[in-house]
Amino acid sequence: MNKEKKEEQLSKLKEKMLKDNSLPLKKGAKNLVFGEGDADSRVMFIGEGPGYWEDQKARPFVGNAGALLNFALHSIKVPRERVFITNVVHHRPPNNRDPLPEELEAYGKYLDKMIEIINPSVIATLGRFSMGKFLPGAMISKIHGKVHESSWKGRGVTIIPMYHPAAALRNLQIKQQFMEDFKKILEVREKVFDKKEIEQMELV
Repeated sequence: MNKEKKEEQLSKLKEKMLKDNSLPLKKGAKNLVFGEGDADSRVMFIGEGPGYWEDQKARPFVGNAGALLNFALHSIKVPRERVFITNVVHHRPPNNRDPLPEELEAYGKYLDKMIEIINPSVIATLGRFSMGKFLPGAMISKIHGKVHESSWKGRGVTIIPMYHPAAALRNLQIKQQFMEDFKKILEVREKVFDKKEIEQMELV
């Protein structure tokens, strides 16, 4: 599927979500925070859920946690615009609480379709809720930064679990681990970037 077709399908999916009044967090939220980035990217970041600023601006990771995510991407010479970023729930949970199992399930069907459309080679999970979608039962403190070759809907995908940047902002040790874990993307960059992109990264 070419990029134009992917963008068209993502737009239709977003419209479907906007009209879906059954989504459990919709009533208390200001905006749907669908996701953004390169529809044709081979790397996808999946976080937890929108916070205050994300809800206000209808964009993922635009608050302090987003600034750290941008910094981490810059540290490995990857423009934010070249990846796709979303969450496991797409409306802000009240008071930024953890998403409930039934909420993860309700939004999960849309996230699954998003992944199907984008078809990434690498999925970096940010926090334990997105990690749990692909690596159920795992403890983030034990497996963060480790590359997992997995299967998603019958096709191979590389999963890299990472701490959520909000957790990194609260703890210096976790922040150091978070920044170090981003280097794992470089280890699998042949999957993620073409030869020209890799050469550009090495020149910077």
